[in-house]
This record gives sequence, structure tokens and C-alpha cells, in this order.
Amino acid sequence: METIVELKNISKTYQQGEVEVKAVNDVSLSVNKGDFAVLCGPSGSGKTSILNLIGGLDEPSLGNVWLEGVNLATQTNAQLAEIRKNRIGFVFQAYNLIPVMTAYENAAFVLDLQGIKEKEIHQRVMQTLAEVGLVGLEHRRPDEMSGGQQQRVAIARAIVTRPAIVLADEPTANVDSHTAESLLDLMQKLNQQHGITFLFSTHDQHVIDRAQRIIQVQDGTIASDECRV
Repeated sequence: METIVELKNISKTYQQGEVEVKAVNDVSLSVNKGDFAVLCGPSGSGKTSILNLIGGLDEPSLGNVWLEGVNLATQTNAQLAEIRKNRIGFVFQAYNLIPVMTAYENAAFVLDLQGIKEKEIHQRVMQTLAEVGLVGLEHRRPDEMSGGQQQRVAIARAIVTRPAIVLADEPTANVDSHTAESLLDLMQKLNQQHGITFLFSTHDQHVIDRAQRIIQVQDGTIASDECRV
């Protein structure tokens, strides 16, 4: 089984005034190609910190993170930016869409940064928007869309680059339960039909119930790691 992400003895410590807080404490973890996995635990347990370390958005205080065999600790800021642009898809709780851009333009933005030709961008974006159920909405801006539609745009943006892994931080937190189930249907379909690897951080039981692998995070450590398949 191909390993996409490997964490070895990762710790992350923050300084809050005079108090030192260890958000992640000696975590070792592998994520394999095709995983539909969830980091779950209460607020403050360290799950989002782990996701940020995997995504190269934060640096560990100790230990190493490998993505597709590349040690992120050895990369420059410019190299990390290239890895995030080309190999990681991000889905955030607050969508993080560019408000002045349409759904199409938000999804096309990273492809344009990658230097993809306009004809291929159009083909890939339109195909991806169709996959996430946004046909006919490609010219709408975020303020003209519902929360669920905005999150579908965010998912399209995350997968259109064909990343090695999609990191989704509380992706259902700002939508109702019906929309959450619809979004999870979509991501599960993308995982099963296209082999896209997903790693979530969440405390939403809807997401946990769908996961094939449940990684319980408690006080910055991995309390349990259970595969359902």
C-alpha cells in the first residue's frame, strides 16, 4: 500500500505568555493512498495542528513530516509553497473562497498558477464543477451561493489540481445536517470512484460515521487508530 504522508515523532509546542503548550506530543502516523480517514477529538485536542503540520502550514518543533517521500523540514518556503500548490488540496471550515471571483474562477485559480494552458483549465474546471454538482452555477460569486454550494466550490478547487491528498478541516461545521450529508456523499464518491485520499479533522459525528479509518486524538497524542474496512 502506497504511503502518501508519514509523520515520525512529531511534536508542536506553542508559547502562550509564560506558559508552554504542547499541541502535538510525539505523534507518529501514516496516511495511505485511498484513505478516507478522520482525525477526531474535542476542540483543543490537537487534530487541526496535526492537519496543519501535514499541509506544511506549520513547522514541527520536533520530528519530521514526509509527503510522498519528501521531508518537508528540508524544503525552503518557496518549495513548500510549490508542494502545497501542486500536491495538497485544502478544504477549510470557512470555505476561504476569493469573494470577487466566480465559482469557475475560484476553481481555475491554482491551475492558472501552475501554468496550465487555458484550454485544459477550462476542460478540467468544467468537468470538476460537474462532478461536484455545480453545473450552471459556474458564473456565480460566493455571495450569490448557499453555504453548501460554496463548500462544493472549495472541494472543486481542492481536487481540480489532482493532488496527492485532500486535507479537510471541519468541512461540515458551517452547514446544516442535510447539506453535510450531501457534501459527505460527494467526498465519499470522489474517494471511491477516483481514489482521492481524504484526511479530515472534525468532531462532527456525521463525518466520523462515514470514515473508513478513525484516528482519535486526545491531548496532542493518538489515543486510537481504527480501520473499519
